[in-house]
Order: sequence, then C-alpha cells, then structure tokens
Amino acid sequence: MQLETYISDLLYRYECVTVPEFGAFLTQRVPASINDATNAFYPPKKSISFNEQIQKNDGLLAHYIADVEKIPFEVASEKIQKRVKILKGLLTQGETLTFTNIGDITFNSEGKIQFEPSYSLNYLTDAFGLSEFVSPAITRELYKETAETLEKEIPIAFTPEKRKSFGYFKYAAVAVLALTLGGFVASNYYVNQIETHNQLAQEEAFKQLDNKIQEATFVIDNPLPAVTFNVTKQTGNYHIVAGAFRVEENCNKIIEQLKAEGYKARKIGVNKYGLHEVVYASYETGEEALVALHKIRKTSNKDAWLLVKKLD
Repeated sequence: MQLETYISDLLYRYECVTVPEFGAFLTQRVPASINDATNAFYPPKKSISFNEQIQKNDGLLAHYIADVEKIPFEVASEKIQKRVKILKGLLTQGETLTFTNIGDITFNSEGKIQFEPSYSLNYLTDAFGLSEFVSPAITRELYKETAETLEKEIPIAFTPEKRKSFGYFKYAAVAVLALTLGGFVASNYYVNQIETHNQLAQEEAFKQLDNKIQEATFVIDNPLPAVTFNVTKQTGNYHIVAGAFRVEENCNKIIEQLKAEGYKARKIGVNKYGLHEVVYASYETGEEALVALHKIRKTSNKDAWLLVKKLD
C-alpha cells in the first residue's frame, strides 16, 4: 500500500494527518516572501513538519483509505498497522524512508527521528498556479550617479544663481499638473455622458423591437424540420472529483444524482488503483476550478478534491 499517496491527498485539506503508532505530518501556512540576496519572490505555501509524539489514531487516514478503496474501516486500519510495522523496521535498519512529495525520515546519530521536508508540491490550494520567480535588481544609485555625471558634462551649466530660478519652474509645474488633472476630469465626464447616452439609446431600441415582435403575426405553412443539437464536449485539465468507485454501476447512479442537482457530472476513466472516477465538472483554468471547488465543499461535499490531469 502506497501510504504516502493517501497522506499527500489529505495534506491539501487538513493541517494534521496522523499515522497511528508512527507520528503525524503537520502543515502550517507560510506567507509570501522575498530573498533579498537573490531577488527571488516566493508565493505563499504550506510548510510540512513531522511530530513523532502525535501517534493517537484520529481515524482520518483510515476513513479516507476505506472510502477510496471501498473496504471496511477495520480492514483499512489493519493495512495501516502492517505498513507502519514495515516502516519502523526499515528505520531500525538505518534506511531512509522517502515519502514522495512529502519528505524523508531517518534516524540521526542520537537515535531520534529526523525529518527533511520536500518542496516539490505546494499544498496550499489558495496559491494554486503560483510559482517562484526572480526579478532583476533595481539599481537606483547607479541612475543617480549617471544623472550627476550628465549634470557636470552638460553644456549649459546650472550655476547657483540659476538654481534659485527653479522656484519659478516649480510653480509652472504645479500649474501644468492642475491643467492636466482638469482635462482628465473633463474627459471622464465626457466619456460618462457618452456611455449614459448609449445605454439609453440601446434600451429604447430594445423596447421598440419588443413591441414589434408582440404585434407581429407568424404563419407557418409547413412543419419545421427536425433540429439536431451538437453537444459541446467538456474540456479542461482541472477536474473536481466527487468520488472513486470500484463498481462501475455505482458511477452511473452518482452521475444521475449530480446531474439532477445541476452539475455536468461524468466519468473520466479509471485511476491507477483501478477505481472509476466521477467528477462534478472539468475546467480550463485552475482559478475557475478552485472557485467551483470552494462552493461545492461549502454546499454539497466537503470531501471533494481537485485533480489536475490531461485526459486523452
């Protein structure tokens, strides 16, 4: 059993995922940051840590495994116990436990568990689609030195007497700024007047068209031919998963129920565990998917989750 896959799924939604008799993986929100030395900007994220003192079974992991694999809770708990026993044995032998996309666990020289987190995934859904980037440094002092050099070399020298006359230029600049602002306000007023006029004209045109339609008489001599509708196929690589089922017939029941609730539900195939996945809908962008996911969790299914997958 790939225990880390289930832990990784739960870290998107929960701040603590406990592996009974082994320890707990904890997440904490970290705000966006800037590295002054490298000029790198980092988006907000969830930092991952491990606490071996938290080992009490809260049922979260077992319930999730039971739901995904469609097995009883007791069977899921037994599978976790067997896996934990193997993990402890590997640690005792000096092996490094690698939890994919989560981190590595080893025994240090003092015989205590040491955890090294992985930074390959950002478990903060609010930061979905954001990545780090490096910005070139702003060399303000360089521009200042260049300006001073030009001032010294320019043919027209600025003597102290001429510098005093800058006061007149200051007032002139204020006057130009005032005229500019006045023109901007007048321009905005003019544009608003045009938009108001267009809106009134459009409403009047719709009103006249509506009256003509009501007064018109339609005579149909021949029956209309059959109309064929082309149904647009759902596209997008961002899918909100409603559930995964071992028996395919159960998918059809769920799809009918979700469609009755107004969702564009469908099957998207079989995952690597042999389970048939049903989604509420698919979206072109991650932003649209996250908005829909938040609404579904709030109103319908708090266990719905986002799957990023390119379908054939």
